[in-house]
Amino acid sequence: MIDIDRAAVERFWAAFCAHRGKDLPVPTAETFGDSPEMADELLGLVLDGTKRATASAHDSYAPAGEDLPQVADRWIPCDGKGIPRCVLETTDVRVGPLDSVDDQFAWDEGEGDRSRAYWLSEHQGFFERTAAGDGFTYSESMPTVFERFAVVWPPELADSPR
Repeated sequence: MIDIDRAAVERFWAAFCAHRGKDLPVPTAETFGDSPEMADELLGLVLDGTKRATASAHDSYAPAGEDLPQVADRWIPCDGKGIPRCVLETTDVRVGPLDSVDDQFAWDEGEGDRSRAYWLSEHQGFFERTAAGDGFTYSESMPTVFERFAVVWPPELADSPR
C-alpha cells in the first residue's frame, strides 16, 4: 500500500481548479498497481502518452466503499511516492468478464507488447495476487471494470484541451 501525500494532492488539485477557474471537490487520488515500482512504471506509460486505459476488479469497489467509475469522473494518479502527477478524466466504462478484454483495450492499456495475451497473463497475476486483500475472488470470468481515460492536466501533458 502506498501512502498518498494528501497535502500534495490538495495543492495539485487547487492548481488545477485555479487553471480552470472553478472550485471543485478533490477527486480520488490513487496509484496504479500494487507496489511503488509498478505505480511508477504504469504512471510513466500514462505520462508518455502510451497508456489510456486501465482495468480493475468490479468486486473490489463495494468493500472499499467506492463507487464504480463513471464517464466524466476525474481522478489523480500518484507516483510510487504518493505524489500527484496529472489529472485524468474517464471517457468510457464497460463492465464485463475479465476474459472479454479485446485487442484494442489491451493495446490502449499500453503494457508490455500491448497484446491481448500479454494483458491477460499480467492481469491474471495481478488479480490473483491482490484478490483476497481487495475483497474479491479471482477467476477468468470475474466481473471487471474496463476504463478508458484522457489526461486533462497539466496542459503540457493533456491529450486535448478540455
